[in-house]
Amino acid sequence: MSYQKSLLLVLMLWTAQAHAQVEFPVHPDSIRQDGVPAGEVLGPFEMRCETFPGTVRNYWVYVPEQYSPRSPAATCVCQDGLGLANGWKLPIVFDNLIHKKVMPVTIGIFVSPGIVPPRNPESQPRFNRSFEYDSMGPRYAKFVVDELLPAVSAKYNLSSNPNDRLIMGISSGAIAAFGVAWERPDQFRRVFSSVGTFVSLRGGNEYPTLIRKYEPRPIRVFLEDGSNDNNLYAGGWWEANLDMLASLKFAGYEVNHAWSEGGHNRKHSTSIMPDALRWLWKDYPKQVANVAGNKRRTDVLIPGENWELVSDGHKFTEGPVFADNGDLFFSDIPSNKIIRVTADGEELVFASETAGANGLMIGPDGKLYACANGSKQIVKYDIRTAQKTIVVNDINSNDLVLLPSGGYVTDPTNDKIWHFTYDGKKTEVVSDIRFPNGIHTSLDQEFLLVTGTRGRFNTGFQINTDGTLSNRQQYGHLHRGDLDDDTGADGVTMDTIGRLYVTTRMGVQILDQLGRVHLILDKPGEGWLSNATFGGPDKNWLFVTCGQSVYKRKLKATGVNTANGPVKPPRPNL
Repeated sequence: MSYQKSLLLVLMLWTAQAHAQVEFPVHPDSIRQDGVPAGEVLGPFEMRCETFPGTVRNYWVYVPEQYSPRSPAATCVCQDGLGLANGWKLPIVFDNLIHKKVMPVTIGIFVSPGIVPPRNPESQPRFNRSFEYDSMGPRYAKFVVDELLPAVSAKYNLSSNPNDRLIMGISSGAIAAFGVAWERPDQFRRVFSSVGTFVSLRGGNEYPTLIRKYEPRPIRVFLEDGSNDNNLYAGGWWEANLDMLASLKFAGYEVNHAWSEGGHNRKHSTSIMPDALRWLWKDYPKQVANVAGNKRRTDVLIPGENWELVSDGHKFTEGPVFADNGDLFFSDIPSNKIIRVTADGEELVFASETAGANGLMIGPDGKLYACANGSKQIVKYDIRTAQKTIVVNDINSNDLVLLPSGGYVTDPTNDKIWHFTYDGKKTEVVSDIRFPNGIHTSLDQEFLLVTGTRGRFNTGFQINTDGTLSNRQQYGHLHRGDLDDDTGADGVTMDTIGRLYVTTRMGVQILDQLGRVHLILDKPGEGWLSNATFGGPDKNWLFVTCGQSVYKRKLKATGVNTANGPVKPPRPNL
């Protein structure tokens, strides 16, 4: 063996030994103390669940001495069961901190990942830890919220206030803990993450990006990691945690961290656990809130402004549009109705028997145009009298955009886009686009922008002088959820900066002129997020149709009406 290779081997062995020997002091609050009442750990309790069919798992319940069924208790859910909880010395730490009144009286739930037992005793079970913990999406949160908490609350009085709930874990359990709070901030507001696996095992590497793009959620996060954490095929754990910290700070989260030279183990997190819990419960019972983050390039959010309900109780809402008189119109497709909400809030049925009217828009003549796909027509209504006139016959349509000289409609049934003029002429301009849905033009009306519900990208076309389209290109790269086969991109609207607002399964994704998602607004409610428009006296309220309801939200942005003609856009920030 050469000298250089021998030296390298010695250095590698020395480095590994040095890393293995990193030790951390025992915190005083991790040692049982005289005069401190000791809680009780009960279990194991076996649990079978519906969220992960066939799985069996155990959980244990820590009950502090101070618990009284007369008072709702805070909750801490710890992944990986009693083994990790004891390794972190959580029962002792909880005893000491509850006694010192630096954390509330807390029921601890220490839950193991599930396994699917084998039918053959010589076979291995299905180990569900990575699937449950590392996966993105709402599955594990559903299990915790809909199955685990109810099972424990059947015996103990648990507070339902998300401000009273902490969730924690190590490695894959850490990303699971963060994912529960991320998906359900209405249930959990405090997260402890140790050597979190925010890497590409099952998509967790997406979190730093999504944190930067979604509007911030009321979550307080403590991150712990060491510079000698794993560096494997899925990524570098240390670098991923640094990225998580940077993203949380950027987006305005209340976040703290403790870094060390440790590796992928619980040594450091055990040492700092009491201090991390002190920080996570600081100022309790004051509500967890976000702090000021970096100024976003797409800076449309207004502090304190959120979604407000406008109208409810419909079957399926679509096609919101505002008239110049301040009235809101939207369609209820299954009911064959167009609903009108006047400027003073009165709700009326504007038109019935609409042939399943879907997309709506106000034309250059001030009339309300509608995609009446049930009768294969584009029609228009007089705003005052609701008198209907046929504009185009024998055309499939879903949504439309109107220009001074004509318009375009999407035909998702046949994967087509049509151009039409106001005298009734129609021309098929695209015949091979997969399920086109929402449609808009750029501010200068140079380009046509079309969403694809069953894909990942929006598509852009250049508009020729005769209305035909050319220079087709993928335009917008949209985000989709871990459990989603597609983005569910549907309706669109645009503001005076040229930003495109696209309704998707994940929320309203806001794209810059170049088709890059800068910000994602949370969905306002349950149901399909179908369409959007700007309205209000100053056109600075974003209205969306979502399931059975219509919502609005005030933004630092102003909408445009393409029927009024082209507008020179600002030069995009490249």
